[in-house]
Amino acid sequence: MMQGENEPQVKVLVVDDEPQITRVLRMALTSQGYSVKVAGNGAEGLAIVRAWKPDLVVTDLAMPQMNGVELCETIRVFSQVPIIILSVRDQEKMKVEALDAGANDYVTKPFGMQELQARIRVQLRGALEGEPQPAAPYDIGDFHVDVANRHIAVRGQHVHLTPKQFELLMYFLEHADRVLTHRTLLHAVWGSDVAQPEYLRVHIGQLRKKIELGEQPRYILTEPWVGYRFLPTGAEAVSL
Repeated sequence: MMQGENEPQVKVLVVDDEPQITRVLRMALTSQGYSVKVAGNGAEGLAIVRAWKPDLVVTDLAMPQMNGVELCETIRVFSQVPIIILSVRDQEKMKVEALDAGANDYVTKPFGMQELQARIRVQLRGALEGEPQPAAPYDIGDFHVDVANRHIAVRGQHVHLTPKQFELLMYFLEHADRVLTHRTLLHAVWGSDVAQPEYLRVHIGQLRKKIELGEQPRYILTEPWVGYRFLPTGAEAVSL
């Protein structure tokens, strides 16, 4: 993605605790016209994201101080910058956790530079060229939704959600007062039917702890053996 003379440089942050990798990536990406900064650990990378506001982040998974999964989760609290994960083959579990935490793509080490550059171009194309304008904030029942900043308030109180919890709640809000099967929710939020209903129940339980008023759910209601129904205005005296 060579930059024209009058075009602002696209900013790419590389986070990896292996100096050889950061050195090679800095040289390769700089030669393609990108403005590149590097960080040796997740905490340093997070500080650069906040201050420099890169257009894309490339990060390793296993790092000191803050690993790649934690970095993704923290970035997603305040930014939707595209994130590409670098992982070795035996980091499958962490790779899945990183994708769940908001990473956009991954490249397995060792990787070819042309492949990485192609994946960077794909992510930047969506982020920088003609991305739809974010929807305006809106209210539905007890919920105030700010999609652009990924903020949700319940009864006037902001609740901190992980990226997957946010996606799950947004799907509920968009399909309020409808019975949603386990399969429908798994496919809508995780993109496949690989995850089991138990996996969904864990996330539902975590989300309920953040938005419900007490032990009995008022918003996310269980439809036995089928799935769930979401009521944005709440319901009274609903049994589990």
